[in-house]
Amino acid sequence: MTVDDAVTFIGRFDKGALANLEATRAALGRKNHIAIEINGSKGSLYFDFEDMNRLKFFNHDDPKDRQGFRDIMVTQPNGIHPYIANWWGSGHVLGYEHPFVHAVADFVNACVEGKPVQPTFEDGLKNQLVLEAVERSAKTGRWVKL
Repeated sequence: MTVDDAVTFIGRFDKGALANLEATRAALGRKNHIAIEINGSKGSLYFDFEDMNRLKFFNHDDPKDRQGFRDIMVTQPNGIHPYIANWWGSGHVLGYEHPFVHAVADFVNACVEGKPVQPTFEDGLKNQLVLEAVERSAKTGRWVKL
C-alpha cells in the first residue's frame, strides 16, 4: 500500500458550501478512522468512528477564555442517541456491533408494521452515484456534476 492509493475529493453543494473528502488505506496508525467534520461560521462538529460514542463540539459564542472543543457523550441515558434506551446504563458505551442489531430490528419492525424501511434502495443508488462521481473526479482531476 502506498500514498498513491489516497483519494481526495472536493465537492460543492447547491447553496455553495464546500465538501472535502479524503480516503486512504495507507494512513499508518489508523484502525477504522472514518471521521466527519462540519465547520460553520458559528462553530464546528466532529465525529470519529474510532470513538463512536462521542461528538466534539466547538461553539464560537463561548467566552474566548473557554473556547475549545467540548466532548459530548452521546450514549448517556436521556442522551441524543436514538437507541440508547435499549441498552445499558450510564458509563457504558455502544460498540461496533450495536448498529447492526438495530438495523435488523428496524427492518423486522418495518416489515411487521407494513412501513417503509430506511434507508431505501433509492438512497443506496444516490450514494453509489456520489461514489462513482468521486472516483471519476479523482481519476480525471476535474469537477463532476451529479
